[in-house]
Amino acid sequence: MWQPSERYPDPAVRVLDPSFNQYRLMLASVERLYTGCRWSEGPVWFGDGRYLLWSDIPNNRVLRWDEETGNVSIFRKPSNNANGHTRDRRGRLIACEHDARRVVRFEYDGAITVLADSYNGKPLNSPNDVVVKSDGSVWFTDPTFGILGYYEGHKEESQNKPAVYRLDPTTGKLTVMADDIPGPNGLAFSPDEKKLYVVASRAEPHRTILSYDVSADGTSLGKGSVLIDAGPGGSPDGFRVDVDGNLWCGWGMGSADLDGVRVFNASGKPIGHIDLPERCANVCFGGRHRNRLFMAASHSLYALYVNTQGAVGG
Repeated sequence: MWQPSERYPDPAVRVLDPSFNQYRLMLASVERLYTGCRWSEGPVWFGDGRYLLWSDIPNNRVLRWDEETGNVSIFRKPSNNANGHTRDRRGRLIACEHDARRVVRFEYDGAITVLADSYNGKPLNSPNDVVVKSDGSVWFTDPTFGILGYYEGHKEESQNKPAVYRLDPTTGKLTVMADDIPGPNGLAFSPDEKKLYVVASRAEPHRTILSYDVSADGTSLGKGSVLIDAGPGGSPDGFRVDVDGNLWCGWGMGSADLDGVRVFNASGKPIGHIDLPERCANVCFGGRHRNRLFMAASHSLYALYVNTQGAVGG
C-alpha cells in the first residue's frame, strides 16, 4: 500500500542528472489526491475554478478534484469513454472521446460542439490526446486503442489510418499531419511551438517520442526524428512541456522501478524521475502558478510541486 514520504527531500523524486536539481523542491513531496479509478488519464487544470478534471476511461466518467476542499465528484458520466483533455485559448474544454470516436468542445453555456468525428467521409478511430496551438488550431492523435475491444470504447473496424490531425480554427478543415507513426499517442508543442513531439507507442523495438519541425505558418510538419528512445521496458504515454522545454512524461508498465514520471530535457536526455507505485498515463501542470504537476496514474491521481512552470497551452 502506498504511503507518503515523511522525509524531505522526498526520495521518490530522483535526480538522474545534476541539471534536474533546479527543478526539484526540497520541501515538496508526492501526494496522492484520490484512488479508486480503473484507468486514469487526460488531466486538465481549470485555474479559474481551482479544480482539476481527469478521465477514468473504463468507468466511462470524468472526475473533478477541487483544490480548496480536496473533494472528488463526478463531472461527467457517461463520458463516451473520454480520454485526453485540454483547454483552448478561450478557456473552453476540449475532449477526446473513444466510444463516440470524436473530438468535442464544451461551450460556455454547456452545449457540446463536435469538432471532428470523420475524415474523408469515414469515422475516426478513437481520438486519444489533444493540444491547442496559440493560433487556435486543434491537434490530436487518433490511434485504434479505443476500438480494439469493449473496455475503453467498443470494438469496431478501423477505416482511417492512425494519424495526427490538425483542425483549422477558421475553416474547420481537418488535415492529416502525419500518418506513419506506430500508435500515435501523447503529443505536445515545444514552448516556442517550433517543434511538435508525438509518442509512438507501438514503435519497435522500443517505444519512442518523435520530434517534428513545425512550419512557420503552423500548417505543416517536417520529417520526424527520434528524440527519445524509451529503451527496454520504457513506455511513454501522455506528457507536457515546461517553460524551459523539458518533457514531463507519463512512464512505466515495463517494471515497477520505471513506474511514474520521467523527465527529459529538450535534447532528449533523461534528467529526473518521479517514482509512483503505479504506471502513470498522463500529466498536466496546474495550481496558481502552473508549478504543480498532476499525474493521472492507473488507479490514482497524484500531485507534486516543482520548481518550474508548465508552458502556456499545456
